[in-house]
Amino acid sequence: MDEKIKKDLQKTACKVRMGVIEGTYNAKSGHPGGSLSISDTLTYLYYAKMNVDPKNPDMDDRDRLVLSKGHTAPGLYSVLAQKGFFPEEELKSLRHIGALLQGHPCIHIPGVDMSSGSLGQGISVACGMALAGKLDSKPYKVYAILGDGEIEEGQVWEAAMFAAHYQLDNLVAIVDNNGLQIDGPITEVCSPEPITDKFAAFGWHVITMDAHDFDDIERAFDEAEKISGKPVAIIQKSVKGKGVSFMENQVSWHGSAPNKEQYDTAMAELNAQLKELEG
Repeated sequence: MDEKIKKDLQKTACKVRMGVIEGTYNAKSGHPGGSLSISDTLTYLYYAKMNVDPKNPDMDDRDRLVLSKGHTAPGLYSVLAQKGFFPEEELKSLRHIGALLQGHPCIHIPGVDMSSGSLGQGISVACGMALAGKLDSKPYKVYAILGDGEIEEGQVWEAAMFAAHYQLDNLVAIVDNNGLQIDGPITEVCSPEPITDKFAAFGWHVITMDAHDFDDIERAFDEAEKISGKPVAIIQKSVKGKGVSFMENQVSWHGSAPNKEQYDTAMAELNAQLKELEG
């Protein structure tokens, strides 16, 4: 990847993480850990891969993104705000009564393609979107982001079987493999491992990637573009809470909001990272 492009993506991802902290702090609730672990992937998709237009969010041929792990809405909202779908100021009213941005994505929000939050259901809707695109001979891609804890849901594997059967090569599922879910490590709760083998057994083309290395992210999505005849699953190895030192790899930050002291510390860290990137 071109170094300037990579640096710009890194700076944008840092701002996306700031938005996650801003939103959850002002809401006094929410899910920062998993939002931070997908911030780089969301940044790459919206700034380097997907065909979307903030001025025309409902255009027919846009690429679609379904946040199947809908509780990480702060990450999606932040990247949409950065991209210009709505003002960044909206992030401060996250989860407030009557506000645009509620705790889970909702289709009335510009840039949101599906209301999500019931774990396991997003990938099924993504399959429907992809099949519709095939039937209508549309050029768009459908991306679905799932949690590694979420794929313990049986409905995910029904969708996986469906996608392979109908050869939905316009569908890319990204599994955020940060290793932690609300009740603890996935290996202790109800291990879905080996994740790569399971998707391969269901007939998917499987790719692994480092979720925090833009060169590797680009490699993975470039490979996905070349696959025909079967859906693609990208299993991304990530760090829950990535970018905020005291949140990284801590299951307690799955669904906890920072207090004022923690907010100040997190924002100071992210601002320092941004200044270093801009240096």
